[in-house]
Amino acid sequence: MNTPFYNIIIFIFSAVLLVSINLPKLAHTQIINNKSNGSSLSILQRKQVNEMIEKFLRENPRVILESVNNMREQQENEAKEQSLKNLGIYKELIFNDPASPTIGNPKGDVTIVEFLDYSCGYCKRVFKTLKQLLREDKNIYVIFKELPILSPQSELAARAALATWQQDKTKYIDIHGEFMTLKGRLSEKRILRIARNNGLDLAQLKKDMSSKILKKTIAENRRLAQKLNITGTPGFIIGNNIIPGAIELKTFRKIISDIRNKKVMN
Repeated sequence: MNTPFYNIIIFIFSAVLLVSINLPKLAHTQIINNKSNGSSLSILQRKQVNEMIEKFLRENPRVILESVNNMREQQENEAKEQSLKNLGIYKELIFNDPASPTIGNPKGDVTIVEFLDYSCGYCKRVFKTLKQLLREDKNIYVIFKELPILSPQSELAARAALATWQQDKTKYIDIHGEFMTLKGRLSEKRILRIARNNGLDLAQLKKDMSSKILKKTIAENRRLAQKLNITGTPGFIIGNNIIPGAIELKTFRKIISDIRNKKVMN
């Protein structure tokens, strides 16, 4: 059981056992002396401590699991709290970055931010849901954060989509939609064919796809995702809610309704 996890447990329970268990006086005196001279436990003392720890671990597995679960829960709560703080710190970059493509009503009362990857099956499924949501609710604004993390093809498609937004904003949603509904790999050949069929200037598109500006945009999106603890795609920001994973239509409706009701109450 010589693993980093086990070493952590050993460290924790060493501290506990040295306080709670009556070690021989010699060992106790030696431990106190060790604090002043910086020396380590003797081989015999270390063996005694390890034996007690291993005995404790065998006899009390539930205590260990509860401790680990509590530690994990605490870490998750701390990460969530920090993510919400960062939502305020990076608010301008999240909601008002002109490099981020948008659809829907810019004057809408609810904004949805989606971090996405064109190679992500869940993102493809959510795209259909978002289309339905926008059809039935004309007061929603959607901001797309290209987050290519799954494959080199994801990066290629993200750059093409952002280059489209830079060249002709009116054609972005068509390109975005075709990328999201296309089956199979998004090779460069397929991407350029889709761009050509939508009337884009291919020479300009290729130039823009390699630009430092687009590389910076994608890098900033990755940094934002990290700050918001969004570790996969899709990931959403709706109001003050940071939501990982795909969302069903009824869940979108419920979150949006709650946000609007809260605004009315305030």
